[in-house]
Amino acid sequence: MSPERQQLLKRLLRKRAGQKREDERVRPRSTGGPVPLSFAQQRLWFIQQLDPASSAYNMPNPLRLRGEVDVPAMRRSLTELVRRHESLRTVFAAADGEPVQVVLAAAPVPLPVVELSGLPDGAREAEAQRLTMQESARPFDLARGPLMRASLLRLAGDDWGLVFNLHHVVSDGWSMGVLTREVSILYDAFSRGLPSPLAPLEVQYPDYAVWQRERVSGEALEAQVRFWREALAGAPPLLELPVDRPRPPVPGQRAARRVFAVSAATTAALRELAQGEGVTLFITLLAAFQALLARWSGQEDVSVGTPTAGRGRLELEGVIGMF
Repeated sequence: MSPERQQLLKRLLRKRAGQKREDERVRPRSTGGPVPLSFAQQRLWFIQQLDPASSAYNMPNPLRLRGEVDVPAMRRSLTELVRRHESLRTVFAAADGEPVQVVLAAAPVPLPVVELSGLPDGAREAEAQRLTMQESARPFDLARGPLMRASLLRLAGDDWGLVFNLHHVVSDGWSMGVLTREVSILYDAFSRGLPSPLAPLEVQYPDYAVWQRERVSGEALEAQVRFWREALAGAPPLLELPVDRPRPPVPGQRAARRVFAVSAATTAALRELAQGEGVTLFITLLAAFQALLARWSGQEDVSVGTPTAGRGRLELEGVIGMF
């Protein structure tokens, strides 16, 4: 296909995507009570049942705060955030052997404050790091909740740490950016004695789960299952990379994170490439990573990630570092 025809096809697809029929819109659900899980939630719920004590799908997000913190205003901001987003006060119960979402009533959010300012300089940072790692590794109980926790670490009068931790079943990388932005907006308003400036949400994630289950069921669901079974038929079960030690018989959860910076020029070029291909920056980086894995392994088919208990997960995300 010529480049001109490719561009024409992309424009037609974008136009079609923007012309959703009125009945395809997600709408507020008409009844209360338990609702089904979305397919993404069901996968994560199932994985957690295999190892309930696992913290593999915890999403810690530590932030460093400079300046005096108004603790009551921060606590009120978190309470309003959880009231505003049903996902943050959702638990996952069983009904007739199947998991369901149960949205709990809004309630004040605990925000413990850990005082570290009395420790020596070096000890403060080390203890803040230890407490952050300890919280990051603490598992969640999906049936009881809460599935979002927060705590404040006071290192000095104008030096604080705010540690968020959520389970992936109620959040994702994009949502963490929304959470951080909305907490900042709410805190700014509440610390000045003003009401919340955020407009009410028209739909909630449980509304989307109901919408998805209604539309992807029966023959529509079977057709998608058949497609992916055929597409993934013969996919290699393992990625044969040259490694410095044998693959263990039982996968573990030991991992590390390597942080590096990408130049502004390279970032701009990556964004331009992604926009030209009609995909997100994440997909562009994932394709580059898979091309690298293919070169290292010599395999034409590359499977990234596994369906078992989160072992072998790949994460490409922006991280706000605290320590």
